[in-house]
Formats: sequence, C-alpha cells, structure tokens
Amino acid sequence: MMDGIQIALLGAALAVGLAGIGSAIGVGIVGQSAAGLVTEDPDKFGQTLLLQALPGTQGIYGLLTGFMIMQRVGIIGGGLVNLSVPDGYAFLMASIPVAIVGLISAVYQGRVSAAAIGLIAKRPEELGKGIVFAVMVETYAVLALLASIMLLFGIPV
Repeated sequence: MMDGIQIALLGAALAVGLAGIGSAIGVGIVGQSAAGLVTEDPDKFGQTLLLQALPGTQGIYGLLTGFMIMQRVGIIGGGLVNLSVPDGYAFLMASIPVAIVGLISAVYQGRVSAAAIGLIAKRPEELGKGIVFAVMVETYAVLALLASIMLLFGIPV
C-alpha cells in the first residue's frame, strides 16, 4: 500500500507525464506540417516555429504543477512532510486538471496550429489569425493550470 508521499508524487508524475505527452504529440503534429511548408518556402521557418512552440506550453504547465507538488511535500527545498494518505490523494486529485486537460488540449492545439500552417502557406499575412485560433485552445489549459494551483494551495500540510 502506498503512503501519502507516494500518492502525492504519483500526482506530480501524472501532471508532468500526461501534459508532457500531449505537448510532444502536439508539437510533433505541427512540426510535420511545418516541415512540409518550409521544404517549399524556407523563408516561412520563423512563422512555423512560432506555431510549433504553442502546444509545448501544456508540458510546461504540467512541469510547474509537478514542481509545486514536490515543493509542498518537501521533496524539493526541505524535509519531507508527514503526509497522510487522504492528503496524498488530495495532491493526486489536484494534479488531475492540468494532467488531463494538458494532455488533450496540447493535441488539439497541435491540430489547430497545423491548420494555421496551411493558412500561412497561402496567406502569410494571416499569421496573427492562425495564432489566435491556436491560443483559443490554450485558454482551457491555462484554466486547468489555475484550478490545479488553487487546489494545491488549498491542501493544508
């Protein structure tokens, strides 16, 4: 049976791992489209790189959440706190919003960004619109990060 610290660290691992997987998939989707466009028009590298970076933020949000859990339970910056099993589950549950939304939104943001690559292939002056489309997906990853942070700081340790 796992103790409270192990359960909390499972939450940290899920936040980092699932959001990171989503970002890797999303960035890969955009990279495939970007490589195709840059093959035809190397001058569009900067525009495509910007779009490719967008789905990577969910991985950063998951990493931030994981670090916050590790800091709160004492893995980083101090001695381990005496964490009960219910408190460990509280940390695990606090990681779920950023883990799940990070996983899914990064993939969809990658798809939207890949479509924006198609947009700038034909109309390079419309990069801003393509970024706005992709950032709309990002909104929900930011909301999930905010929910996870609020839940984390609501856990008394």
